[in-house]
Amino acid sequence: MSQDTIRPSEGLKNVRYEIRGTLARRAHELQRQGYEIISLNIGNPGLFGFRTPETMRLAMIENLPDAEGYCHQKGIFPAREAVVMQQQSRGVTGVTAEDVFIGNGVSELIDLTLRALLNEGDEVLVPSPDYPLWTAAVNLNRGRAVHYPCRPENGFLPDPEEVRSLITPRTRALVVINPNNPTGTVLPRSVLEQLARIAEENQLVVFSDEIYDQMLYDGAEFVPMATLVRDTLCATMSGLSKVYRACGYRVGWVSFAGKMSGAADYLSALELLSSLRLCSNVPAQWAVQTALGGYQSVRELITPGGRLYESRAAILNAVASSEFLRLVPPQGAMYAFIGVDTKKLPDFDDRRFALDLLEQKHVLVAPGVSFNVPYRTHFRVTTLPDAPTLATVFGRIDELLQQYALRR
Repeated sequence: MSQDTIRPSEGLKNVRYEIRGTLARRAHELQRQGYEIISLNIGNPGLFGFRTPETMRLAMIENLPDAEGYCHQKGIFPAREAVVMQQQSRGVTGVTAEDVFIGNGVSELIDLTLRALLNEGDEVLVPSPDYPLWTAAVNLNRGRAVHYPCRPENGFLPDPEEVRSLITPRTRALVVINPNNPTGTVLPRSVLEQLARIAEENQLVVFSDEIYDQMLYDGAEFVPMATLVRDTLCATMSGLSKVYRACGYRVGWVSFAGKMSGAADYLSALELLSSLRLCSNVPAQWAVQTALGGYQSVRELITPGGRLYESRAAILNAVASSEFLRLVPPQGAMYAFIGVDTKKLPDFDDRRFALDLLEQKHVLVAPGVSFNVPYRTHFRVTTLPDAPTLATVFGRIDELLQQYALRR
């Protein structure tokens, strides 16, 4: 490397976010050349015609005169109080507006909460597969992500005893993503209770990413982690992006519950970091109270006849009809983490498949390795397109897999 080359930070050496990486850049190049690309790599509702509820837009407009200056570093009081009311309605006790921080999406809060906690070499237990920002943020903040397996053969559920076995004197926190991205797994109460006890026994901070909390299918039960954690600190994260189809508003929140004694210095550090970035997006914060306290229109989308329900059904039917594909049915969220039968395609590689699918069939998916798994047999699609589009997509996927099979 020449002396005039600008070197990137060594802190980025172990940081990956392939969902918007090389494949996405290549898709953009193909679009600029005139090709129509079906992009299934990101859960972006607005890209597929979903609209933010009108009441939320009106709440922002009506409060614009009060949204032109900085607000408190933790967020505006009506938004924080709305989060408190939601948590209380779910059985979470002891939360006040002072225990809630509003951020520029959950993404920013993942970074800030970890930065306020971790020292060099501290370990955080992260599920595998995970939403890759969790692993990246641990690495960026000088920590070490230790992945606890959620294996396909176990329905993507973790083994609590295996989680326990990974704890060392350097372990500081446990991450739970429920419903899970990318698998759509909804963790049962029994598993969550065991994870809560493990965290309490080892005084681990629990970070519970619940951004898809109301996207549930076929009677799946969502259990808020903060209702189970009592004797250690529990941070619950959610936001407007998914359930309320408002990704561009960039509003998320974290609320703290459980054992608050002993957490004052940590929460002060988090407030310091929040102050350094001044505040989060003020106009969109005015939509939070309306969103959480108003009609929950997502229910129309996740029940029979609703678009998300029918799109999920289209994926289940397509996989069932394929001789190559396998799927643990997603119980929540807006994704399907699809496996390929390696008995029929023993040389399958998720990265090569994703690139071939993009170049030859003009469909963009996220290879499974993007989600910090040790195997190369899966890929993720979002369930946001309508059912006819998904039928087209899976027709192209089967065509490509059939070509692979004929080459054997």
